[in-house]
Amino acid sequence: MLECAAMTTGLWQIYAVRYAKHMRTTHENFMGGDPHDVSPMPMDYFVWAAISGDGTFVVDTGFDAPMAKKRGREYLHPPGEGLKTLGIDPAKVEDVIITHMHYDHCGNHALFPNARYHVQDREMRYCTGRSMTHSLAKFPFEEDDVVAMIRRLYAGRIVFHDGDEELAPGLSLHHVGGHTMGMQVVRVNTRRGFVVLASDSSHYYANIERGLPYPVTYNVTEVLEGYRKVYSLASSREHVIPGHDPLVLERYPAPRPELQGWVARLD
Repeated sequence: MLECAAMTTGLWQIYAVRYAKHMRTTHENFMGGDPHDVSPMPMDYFVWAAISGDGTFVVDTGFDAPMAKKRGREYLHPPGEGLKTLGIDPAKVEDVIITHMHYDHCGNHALFPNARYHVQDREMRYCTGRSMTHSLAKFPFEEDDVVAMIRRLYAGRIVFHDGDEELAPGLSLHHVGGHTMGMQVVRVNTRRGFVVLASDSSHYYANIERGLPYPVTYNVTEVLEGYRKVYSLASSREHVIPGHDPLVLERYPAPRPELQGWVARLD
């Protein structure tokens, strides 16, 4: 059960829910990385949830088991199961924030049947326009994910954003670009200060701390400027949560012992 004391208006609880993982090496995770550096640097896959008296926001929707098989990822738990351990019924979620449209952030199309999806204008333009004529740019996207989002558009279930916007007291979206044209991060007010869910604006702590972008990028300069913006939005550098770093589960506690290694509380 969620703690009532933390449900104060304008203050949020935040959770990271791990649903998959993938073994990688260090040189794969940094632009210009040394190809001889084959040190293990695995990648975790997360969705996030922010909960308060002002509602529940799910940030990103992950991918499902068939997509894990297609992409060669190890699937651990469906994201919906992780959310249910927090008392979140996906069918009752009203707001889903999509940080960007890469396959690992916008799948599970039937999981939130009653939610409206918050997306940057530029991201929809990116994944439905000229950029997708290039195979290198198109590779991290999935056609079915994009088509599903367009269907939501025609069903009246998308809220478009152009830049920065507050969605609820203490919770706001901020466009940073870089990794994709419409990459956005989520700033959340918590009892320990402002936490930024950086998603793939920084895959790992080391990307933003060392100023070394992840190799998949739309605009390198925007990635670097995004690092500055993310740090400026957070109460401290320790308040930034990267998108794929296994260290998140080491640095933050599980809400209950049985969720260790699966769910972390970030607030």
